[in-house]
Amino acid sequence: MGRLTAITAALALLLGVLLVQWLPRLPPRAWLPCLVPLIVLLAWRWPRWRWLACLLFGAAWAAWHGAAAMDARLPRALEGVDLAVVGSIADLPLSHPDASRFSLRVEQASVDGKPVALHGRISVSWYQDAPPLQPCSRWHLLLRLKRPRGLLDPGAADSERSALERGIVATGYVRDDPDNRSLGGRRWCVNAIRDAVARGIAARVGDHHDAALLQAFTVGDTRGLQPQDWAVARANGVSHLIAISGFHVGVAAVFGVWLAWLSYALWPGLGLRLPRPQAQAAAALLVATMYSALAGFGLPTVRTLLMIAVVTLARCSRRGSGGAQSLALAMIAILLFDPLAVLAAGFWLSFIGVGFLMLCLQSRGRGLRAFLHELTAGQLVMTVALLPLTMWFFGQASLVGALSNLIAVPLVSFVIVPCALGGMLMLGLCPPLAGPVLWLAARMAHAQWWLLEQMATWPGAHWYLPTVQPWALLLAVLGALWLFMPRGIPLRWLGLLLFLPLLRPPLSTPPEGAFQAWVLDVGQGLSVLLRTHDHVLVYDAGARYPSGFDLGEAVVLPALHALGVGRLDLLMISHGDNDHAGGARVVAEAFPDAPRYAGEPARMHLPMRQCVAGQAWTWDGVRFRVLNPPAGAADRDNDSSCVLLVENRSGRLLLSGDISSAVEPSVAASLGAGPPVVLLVPHHGSKTSSGAGFIAAVQPSVAIVSAGWRNRFGHPKPEVLARYAAAGAPVFNTAVQGAIALDFPVDAPPRREAGWRQRQPRYWRE
Repeated sequence: MGRLTAITAALALLLGVLLVQWLPRLPPRAWLPCLVPLIVLLAWRWPRWRWLACLLFGAAWAAWHGAAAMDARLPRALEGVDLAVVGSIADLPLSHPDASRFSLRVEQASVDGKPVALHGRISVSWYQDAPPLQPCSRWHLLLRLKRPRGLLDPGAADSERSALERGIVATGYVRDDPDNRSLGGRRWCVNAIRDAVARGIAARVGDHHDAALLQAFTVGDTRGLQPQDWAVARANGVSHLIAISGFHVGVAAVFGVWLAWLSYALWPGLGLRLPRPQAQAAAALLVATMYSALAGFGLPTVRTLLMIAVVTLARCSRRGSGGAQSLALAMIAILLFDPLAVLAAGFWLSFIGVGFLMLCLQSRGRGLRAFLHELTAGQLVMTVALLPLTMWFFGQASLVGALSNLIAVPLVSFVIVPCALGGMLMLGLCPPLAGPVLWLAARMAHAQWWLLEQMATWPGAHWYLPTVQPWALLLAVLGALWLFMPRGIPLRWLGLLLFLPLLRPPLSTPPEGAFQAWVLDVGQGLSVLLRTHDHVLVYDAGARYPSGFDLGEAVVLPALHALGVGRLDLLMISHGDNDHAGGARVVAEAFPDAPRYAGEPARMHLPMRQCVAGQAWTWDGVRFRVLNPPAGAADRDNDSSCVLLVENRSGRLLLSGDISSAVEPSVAASLGAGPPVVLLVPHHGSKTSSGAGFIAAVQPSVAIVSAGWRNRFGHPKPEVLARYAAAGAPVFNTAVQGAIALDFPVDAPPRREAGWRQRQPRYWRE
């Protein structure tokens, strides 16, 4: 296959795979074999249409894999049922004081002794009295499982897409059962070796954080890193360096070449048995493969490994292979092996980043000066070229990333990682010598991380933009390509203009007298964003769990950034329950100047003022009134919730917190007459709330429930839904709809827009 043919085939195959990922539903698997004769006919009889054959093959191959992955998910009839599962731990278990989390590769499963069809990987949490868990160990466990289902909000990550790409077929937790037991472990396992190396590093490096950095650099073990470490990495644009990156695999391959060269220098007679160029290529592939295995075969490492394999094959067969052709062949190999890899951000960052470097960097000879030029220019190219993709996938970028990478890439890849790998080898060959080598690597990692922490505080380190539109992404990528075209191309600076739709997107804010609200999908909890023409209010902030997962950080802040909110004017927390107040601290730290009110200030973990019935204000022609709790009321938990009424000429929004039927009559009496009401259903649809009298008094035109999918409380209760149905009020649930947007125009009734789950339907979303 010629160079052009390889590149064309790769692009056509990629396009076919991508077309499938935009489908709301997959075609039946029985139809896919019908495409095979057409594909073969195109490829055989019409050579000029072979690109179309590649495209159709890519689409059929991706649809087949997607359907197989969806069919492998836990059958819906088994959701919420206790399953006895035998399986082996497929990753490095993560232990917290409250729980242990791990991925289990299922070998067999049964219900009441009857086998059920369940195979693949499941994500498991063990909450109570979890024993020490070792990689590769086999277990018999009683599990309560459900199909992968995530939260869908503006700006937030799509965990259902991630589950599909990672091959997760179910999520769940270990049930307390006397039959839970270990079944031993496998004799040989890469993850066990990774764990042993990580423990060896921890035993010889005194500082826990320095040890965690070395564990990440050497074996891709990021269990010891904290959320603030990832925040520092994102602020500097060096997340790709924390876990083992593709560049590190390239360094390992060079190390293999040096080992082969040293062997031939010590034993020249080897040249009579095997030519040195072929031996060096094979050694590079061998060492790179071993290092990729220690990294857990992540996508960046696999992509680099495949490129090395292509070069090795070409060298061993005495054929030339250009960089672009190697990249295209690596893409073909990945798409053939796993077409769902396109769902991962790493796929795009890896291939587009390397592709830009190949297109935009011209060789300036050899030597230190040429190396320094390529290193500095390469960081500038990568920062600018990957800026659109970074904003698309993560909603943020770092303006100091080019400088941070200029410092971190050579230090980590050429100094810290080789030193740490040397220490890792000493762990197996001569343990007493491992300590000094690892100590040196740890001191260098410590100094580098201190510098990155300082740079993370610089202006522009955390840079957020509203949701990137596809057309703005495409224009920015084309702009980056034009900007870095070779010298001689006229008006290259005009490429900057194509970045303007990305950097200055049009923002839609409500006109004077109107307002918008978003009831976010935070699972079993509550968070509402409300925006007038010039003001923004956050009502509740979701939960924060003992594991450290914070919905304020994972959902509320990304939603604010995605909607283009740069200033918060008021944070109101209805009451002190974790599912409403847990994420408040993160939101308050992000907007420290915003006034804060709560129904139970004494239960909050940060200073807040008491909200009291009668408080009122007006923003941009929109009126706000607090209807509960009354002044001087005793602490009554849920009934102390701040109840907020937001109204304009055409509609009203009643945010009711977790009030019960005990205080609903007083709230209804305070409501008064007015335009139609959109009601946030009290207490997630609990049977202790939403009394028939309250519903009759409020007469909601629309009722919104914020609840978790298959939550253990059974919210919203069927009898509550029946009462709303009897009153003629349609009910919409964030568990079903995802985040729900509400619009309150000036001269029209309130309207509910399609939920996030319906706005962008994809076949992997339940």
